[in-house]
Amino acid sequence: MTQPLLYLEDELTRLTLAPHLGASLVEWTLLSTGAPLLRPPAPQALENRLPGKLGGFPLIPWSNRIAHGGFDCPGGWLALEANSPNDPFPIHGSAWQQPWQVIEQSAQQVLLQLDSQQPFAYCASLRIRLSGGQLQIAMHVTHMAEQAAWHGLGLHPYFPRTASTRLQTRASEVWMCDASKLPTELREIPENWDFQQPRLLPDTLVDNGFGGWEGHCLIQQPDLGYELECRASGSDYFLLYCPVDLDFFCIEPVSHPVNAHHLPGRPGLRLLEQGQSVALGFSMQCRPL
Repeated sequence: MTQPLLYLEDELTRLTLAPHLGASLVEWTLLSTGAPLLRPPAPQALENRLPGKLGGFPLIPWSNRIAHGGFDCPGGWLALEANSPNDPFPIHGSAWQQPWQVIEQSAQQVLLQLDSQQPFAYCASLRIRLSGGQLQIAMHVTHMAEQAAWHGLGLHPYFPRTASTRLQTRASEVWMCDASKLPTELREIPENWDFQQPRLLPDTLVDNGFGGWEGHCLIQQPDLGYELECRASGSDYFLLYCPVDLDFFCIEPVSHPVNAHHLPGRPGLRLLEQGQSVALGFSMQCRPL
């Protein structure tokens, strides 16, 4: 049975959502030209239930990879299994692989909810709103399990990449990674990854976490006729993923670096008792170029 998609529309843009596929953003486009504001879905991605081939999805209750098959909580070791055929580590949490419920819906706004038992009990909500060419996403998660656990949040949008795509953002440090894509050391940002001024994306692989982020970035798309000004709250870090020779890139607002569960001090993670909550917000404002 084909699951229904949801559509939001303002005077400038149209957003397609798939609540049954981890509350995925399927695509977001300009009404005037059809230009993609998020990476267009890959062929058969919906039919094959592949959120990672769509326009984006939420990261709950952690972002990216966790090493060592789990992590310590006050109640003991929480074991995790790999949850993606493309990665040996548990990755991106559990919300992106579960169906969400539609709680409220109007022409420009929707409220989605997930009551999850994996890897522990939590209740998540996403309020998604379109207005004046701006996509606003408000994420809220409440810990429901009796035993406290570590939480982290993020959003994984995929953006179009052309030869002229430029990025501007400010951070103070970057995690270097090993061959397994896990962080090894924190360094100053190298010159070719310094985006304080708008610059083209690197032509070599980037798959790293950046810290000391002010929560703002500008994505310029001259070939597509617009720019996106993005602002995050509850997010002191971002992950930048620039694969080589592909037509997309990712800048992901996240509350913690990769593998924070095993880094000294668990940077960015929140230990939540039953009934406590954490939130993250992200907005993307489209403007013509």
